Amino acid sequence: MSAASGMPVAAREITGDDLEDWDELAVGAPGGHVYQSRAWAAHRSAAGWRPRFLAFGDTRTLVLVRPWPGLPGGSAYIPRGPVGPTIPWTFEGSPAADGAGLAVGNGLTAVARLLAAEGVDVLAADPEVADGDVAYRSALADEGFRPIPEIGPSRHRMALRIEGADEAAVLDGVAKATRQRVRHAERHGIVVVRHDADPHEWDGFIRAAGDSRTALERFHDLMTETGTRRGFDFPGPGEYVAWWGRALAAGHVIYLEARDGGTDGDLLGGLMLFRHGTRLSTQHAADRVDRRHDQQGTMHLLRWRAIQLAIAEGRAEMDLGGVDVRGARRIPVEGEPTFGLYEHKRSFGAQWVALAGAYERVERPWRYAAGRAASRLARALEWGSRRGR
Repeated sequence: MSAASGMPVAAREITGDDLEDWDELAVGAPGGHVYQSRAWAAHRSAAGWRPRFLAFGDTRTLVLVRPWPGLPGGSAYIPRGPVGPTIPWTFEGSPAADGAGLAVGNGLTAVARLLAAEGVDVLAADPEVADGDVAYRSALADEGFRPIPEIGPSRHRMALRIEGADEAAVLDGVAKATRQRVRHAERHGIVVVRHDADPHEWDGFIRAAGDSRTALERFHDLMTETGTRRGFDFPGPGEYVAWWGRALAAGHVIYLEARDGGTDGDLLGGLMLFRHGTRLSTQHAADRVDRRHDQQGTMHLLRWRAIQLAIAEGRAEMDLGGVDVRGARRIPVEGEPTFGLYEHKRSFGAQWVALAGAYERVERPWRYAAGRAASRLARALEWGSRRGR
């Protein structure tokens, strides 16, 4: 029986020529995600993870497995998967999509059983399933999965429904003050350069010429400055720039760069987008704080250009990313650090999308505990070795 029928099916390995259409099924299909791509698998492989390409029924699932240092067994993670064929999103005011995630829950069951039989001690996953999906939660509980703290910075997200809409209709739903900031940025000479493997030309963008690596390095510097200002660590360029370049070449990543007065002008800000499923998704955003006063509206223009691009590509949704309150995982309220960002995204017409979050299934608790301790020790020794050089 298929996973969609409500019964788990056995997971099977995908190898060789059968991987040719992997990205089409795991990234480009409805519900797909860039973190299920072959490019992400290659990136994580360089960091010590072993990619496993699995399938159950019509669903594809990239699993990353890593052995414990000096011990048998290991841990596994399914990044933003399994990918379901159809997972409707639940927006504010919409009924919960009860049952839509059952196929995903059954897929997790199939993967968990396969990995446990191979000696893997723990499986974590954070697929994008509606928070109100009772059937999904029930399927995970029956198999021993339990909720865990989020693996990424946000559990929920803000999204704008654009399916079938034209640009004028979407713009009508944007707050007046936000439209004014977009127009202000345009009048004052801010241009948006598009780094993208897709050959289509769209109005409002200047296509980047030549290699994008330098632009990605500049954006990494911006992200590092943003992290320092907001109190989070952003990994070094060796961790991110190569991955961005690989994903950009594969067509999974679009980088929009705001520049002052033309392609040779000062960098003002950047927006990193994922192209997957039926949406574009904001992954990273950063701007020059010292230029916010004299070049107001930089981020407003970048977000509007992203929405325009999503409309031009015929996407159903523009995902503006998360605004979770750290540790609370709810809509922020006035006075909290992410409230301003929440209001900024709402001004484009975006709504809160509640997701079920991350889950974990532990097969061998004693070895899981020992493996985590060994991993912490290995990281501490590596860090000490680096500092001593």
